[in-house]
Amino acid sequence: MFDSLDEQMKMDEKRMVSTKERMMRWAIVAIAALAVFGCLVVGVHLMS
Repeated sequence: MFDSLDEQMKMDEKRMVSTKERMMRWAIVAIAALAVFGCLVVGVHLMS
């Protein structure tokens, strides 16, 4: 039951979200991750 629901949700998302929008989401996630990691590095550097 849950496998088919999961597959249906993935298929629905693919129909509603364009490739460009999907790429923009991943780009934003990557930039946010780099910003958080960069802040951690700078914070550790300032503490030492």
